[in-house]
Amino acid sequence: MEKRKSNLSYEHSFFSFITATLNGISQVILIENPLTGVLILLAITISDYFLGMISLVSAIIGTLIGTIGGADKKIVNQGLFGYNSVLTGIALTEYLNGPYQWIIALIASAIAALFTAALMHIMRKTEIPILTFPYFVLTWFILLASYRLETFHLSADLEPQSLANWTLNIAGKGNWIEGSFKGIGQIFFLDNTLSGVLLFIAIFFAGWKFGLYAIIGNITALLVSYQLEGEHGLIFMGLYGYNAILAILAVSIVFNTERTKFSFITGIIAACLTVPIMAGLSTLLLPYGLPALTMPFVLSTWLLLGAKKVLPKI
Repeated sequence: MEKRKSNLSYEHSFFSFITATLNGISQVILIENPLTGVLILLAITISDYFLGMISLVSAIIGTLIGTIGGADKKIVNQGLFGYNSVLTGIALTEYLNGPYQWIIALIASAIAALFTAALMHIMRKTEIPILTFPYFVLTWFILLASYRLETFHLSADLEPQSLANWTLNIAGKGNWIEGSFKGIGQIFFLDNTLSGVLLFIAIFFAGWKFGLYAIIGNITALLVSYQLEGEHGLIFMGLYGYNAILAILAVSIVFNTERTKFSFITGIIAACLTVPIMAGLSTLLLPYGLPALTMPFVLSTWLLLGAKKVLPKI
């Protein structure tokens, strides 16, 4: 009887760990749903098998650190130690080259979990979520380290550029349908329409409101960036859309504890703000060869959520 109880306990613990790991993947898009996590993992793997493997292992590492470290079980099971690890692992796999690429990516995913825990403690009293702040700060520092540490081999895609020679190309027509699906994919560095479709299905699987708001956020970014005459290549690759999707989900649904008649409008404002923030931040980082990642989403969301603390009716 005792042996049977022990086996049941082990099976329950294993199931809980797998669920928490999948939640860590789904939390990248602010959703706590293991089946959504499975669909996201499938979307990543379809686009790039190696990236899918890195995503899963990174999520396991983040969840393992939260479990072994003795964090609150509720927080671990929600996947809140996994999502920054997943994004960090994916980003460094994409932006680094060389034989140590995947080792650096996985070690960084572990550090991302520690960074997440530290910021949870620091920002606890503010009641403002840390979001993906650990991910993009850690990723930037590791990419910059490549200029001083020979072991880190930076991808040629991140070559620094001089603003003096920068020109804006807004010519040409874009594919609005592809742009609509690629925005969600860019959260995971996926330039694949099928993966984008699967990601939207994953969001709708968690709830129709999540899916509807994600579509609205993406369309908002497309229209605003197009009307502001942004570079068409970037617009229709989804590089303005992904931050807007995350921002509207965060402000209008996930962290909207006291819903008002302006909640939807506030989310739209957050999505709109990510466009000029993305444009300005990309320009600021251009001489360093760094990507903006999800900082526009974080800044826009913090701005609106912080304002709500003082202006509770918005």
